[in-house]
Amino acid sequence: MEQLTFEKIKALIGERKPTTNKGDNGRALIIAGSELMSGAALMCAAAALRSGVGTLKAIVPNGARQAFYSVPECMCIAFGGEKWNELDEGFIAPYIAEASAICVGPGMGKDSGVENTVRLALAAKKPIVIDADGLNALSRIENIANMLHDKAVLTPHIGEMARLTGLSTAYIKENQADVAARYAERWGCTVLLKSYRSVIACHDGRIALNTNGNSGLAKGGSGDVLSGITLAMLSQGLESFNAACAGAYTLGASADEAMRLLNERMLMARDVTDAVEQTVNKLFE
Repeated sequence: MEQLTFEKIKALIGERKPTTNKGDNGRALIIAGSELMSGAALMCAAAALRSGVGTLKAIVPNGARQAFYSVPECMCIAFGGEKWNELDEGFIAPYIAEASAICVGPGMGKDSGVENTVRLALAAKKPIVIDADGLNALSRIENIANMLHDKAVLTPHIGEMARLTGLSTAYIKENQADVAARYAERWGCTVLLKSYRSVIACHDGRIALNTNGNSGLAKGGSGDVLSGITLAMLSQGLESFNAACAGAYTLGASADEAMRLLNERMLMARDVTDAVEQTVNKLFE
């Protein structure tokens, strides 16, 4: 199993050409948030912007729109309802069509419309990150292998993986690499199985281990930051496995960077997001 290092991730990302424009760096779309969890969408967006995405749009319910006033670089589009079951397919379709990569799930909640929204996003067969409530929605759908594809990255923690597979959390903890590899192959996608040490497995048999990071990541919001970083990497042209590796490494390195100023008990997801700037700056040098 390959262990991720700074040198390997830097080589994956490559140098940015001086002649690049915003279109070259991807048009990313976040489908996320709810009235009570607007912060999840916001942290995902902030992390994507700090990770080099060219342009970013976020589709959110009305109740989550106000949170985005603090991130003017992200174009926030409220679809007119408070629940995802009020989302009109015709409204979201053009945004999905123009996106170079999509993230769906952070903070969406559990209303019935989330499942259909995930289906719509997957049907486009574009590079996509599925996290949090997007994963919970998948766990309620039968035969998800028929929906998933090789451009999809799933980012479950141990509990979410248990819901997706029906395996016990104890078994997954003891067999993390095997479970990630087995289901990446079964589902035909990339699985980033998050834990104290995260495993990234691809449907084609590649597998990597990320060992950086600290216990400050064991807090709400860290997964949203990871989703945003991975979305940005997909938008900039990295294929799914490499984008997931870059996302996992960058998150861990950013948490370690943030710990230079704050004890890990004190770390919040926003501190990690702030540190993404320094980590990505080093990777892009």
